[in-house]
Amino acid sequence: MSMKPLRETDCLVLIDLQYDFMPGGALAVAEGDLLVPVANRLVERFDHVVVTQDWHPAGHSSFASQHPDREPFGTVQMPYGPQTLWPDHCIQDTAGAELHRDLALGGADLVLRKGYRRGIDSYSAFMENDQTTPTGLAGYLRERGFRRLFFAGLATDFCVAWSVLDARKAGFEAVLLADACRAIDLDGSLDAAMTAMGEAGAGIAETIAVLG
Repeated sequence: MSMKPLRETDCLVLIDLQYDFMPGGALAVAEGDLLVPVANRLVERFDHVVVTQDWHPAGHSSFASQHPDREPFGTVQMPYGPQTLWPDHCIQDTAGAELHRDLALGGADLVLRKGYRRGIDSYSAFMENDQTTPTGLAGYLRERGFRRLFFAGLATDFCVAWSVLDARKAGFEAVLLADACRAIDLDGSLDAAMTAMGEAGAGIAETIAVLG
């Protein structure tokens, strides 16, 4: 399946290519570092690029450290629903929160920070996890005239998948570049995410579809 030539209304969305999600980071995703050169090749091909950055305050409510007797990767009930607990990660103004130094940020139209509200986690680039608080990205993309969004980054089954699903809810065409993502795969979360994205009408493609 080829998606060339790309359209003027296409935009690449790179999700959370930050040090804490790389091998050795606080919430490492296996092979996450291998995505940086792939992302840079994609940036060269797209005229328009949005980059997201997880940006938590210290003591964020999604951190297991804030819940006595709870361990990372467990689940608690928050006012907005079930919440996976994570190791402390991507804390504002720390090295772990920085975008990878080799990422071609000069090609980005926008860097969007998310997850900075202490009481609500934010996987998606579009909505906080309460599914009612917007980040403003949908409005930005609509005003710029974008219609089809291509997604790559970390992690497939959480921040990438939630972004893809919310893009579809907001009325955008959405394409997951599956080989430009890596997953945490927590208790079957990858299979569930892939099924949900397909059922939502998202396209599933490989980077060759746009890189050739």
